[in-house]
Amino acid sequence: MVLLHLPRTHISLCTHFSLFSKPKTPTFNIATTLHPILTCKLFSAPKSTLSASESIPISQFPGNHIETPQEFETPIEIHPEFETHIEIPLEKLFVPPETEVKYTDSGALSTRILKGSNILLSKYARDAQVNQAEFVKSSVRTEDCPSDGLPEFALVGRSNVGKSSLLNSLVRRKKLALTSKKPGKTQCINHFRINDSWYLVDLPGYGYAAAPQELRTDWVKFTKDYFLNRSTLVSVFLLIDASIPAKKIDLEYASWLGQNQIPMTLIFTKCDKRKKKRHGGKKAEENVQDFQELISGFFETVPPWIMTSSLTNQGRDEMLLHMAQLRNYWLKH
Repeated sequence: MVLLHLPRTHISLCTHFSLFSKPKTPTFNIATTLHPILTCKLFSAPKSTLSASESIPISQFPGNHIETPQEFETPIEIHPEFETHIEIPLEKLFVPPETEVKYTDSGALSTRILKGSNILLSKYARDAQVNQAEFVKSSVRTEDCPSDGLPEFALVGRSNVGKSSLLNSLVRRKKLALTSKKPGKTQCINHFRINDSWYLVDLPGYGYAAAPQELRTDWVKFTKDYFLNRSTLVSVFLLIDASIPAKKIDLEYASWLGQNQIPMTLIFTKCDKRKKKRHGGKKAEENVQDFQELISGFFETVPPWIMTSSLTNQGRDEMLLHMAQLRNYWLKH
C-alpha cells in the first residue's frame, strides 16, 4: 500500500471529500491508456469483480416515502435493451465516509452498490426523494448566489451533453430547466431549490466553439471562481457524454477539478444511445471504462461515477441517493 499524506487529515483518505489529482500538467493521448495509478486500497478483499446491476428504489430508504405531486412527471420504465452492465474491480469502488464494508461468509461483498455506478450505499442515504423544486435566481458572480447556507450540487459539462434534460429528469419536471437545441444557452449560475433544504445548480456549458470568445472566457472565469470559493458546494457533478469516445476538454476539466481538490462525481449521460461505427462503434459502458482509464493516472483515489439517461430516467434514483448521502454527511460535519 502506498501511504499518502493529505492536508485534510480529519477526513479519511479514501472519501469523496479528499479527492485530488497528481500535481502535474495533464497531457492526454486519447488513443492510448495512461500509466497505472498508485492507489490507496479502499479495503482488503478477495481478488474478484462484482456487478452494479441491482436497482435500489429510493422508497426503500428512510425518509423517502413521499407522494409524487401530479405536476411531476411519471417515471419511465427502463427497457431491458437499455440496461447497462459493468464489472467493477473491488479496488475501484467508491466508499462513502463512515461506510462499513461487509462480506458474506463466502467472501462476497454484501454492502449494496448503486446500480450503474461504483458507489457503495451508506447509512446517510435518506431523504433523497424530490417533492418540491423551484427556480430561485440566476447569478453571474459567486458573491451574488443565494446566501442562506443550504448545501448545493453543481451540474457542469460540455455544451450539448444533456445537462438541462438531466436536471429536469432529476426533479421529474419537463421545463424546470429550459432545454435548447442550440448548445451554450445557459450563461449564468442558476440555482434551483429542492425541498426547501438544498440546491441543484445549473452551470454554463463549456467547449461550445460558436459562442463569442469573450463570452466563453467569462463563463470559465466565473464558473471556476464558483468552484474555488463557494463554501456551500458539496460536490460538482461533471457530465460526460457516454455515447461518444472521450473528449480532451472533458479530461482536462476533470483533471482541473482534481488538482484543486474540488469534490467531483462523474455523471455519464446518454447511456441509452448506441452510436454507429463512425463514432467509434462502442457501447456506452465501454466509453465509460475508457474515460476512467484515461483520467486514472491523475487521481490518487477513484472518483465516484454513475451512468444515466434522461430519456429512460436511468440513474435518476442513484444520483439522488448519492447526493443524499453526501449531503447528510456534509450537514453533520
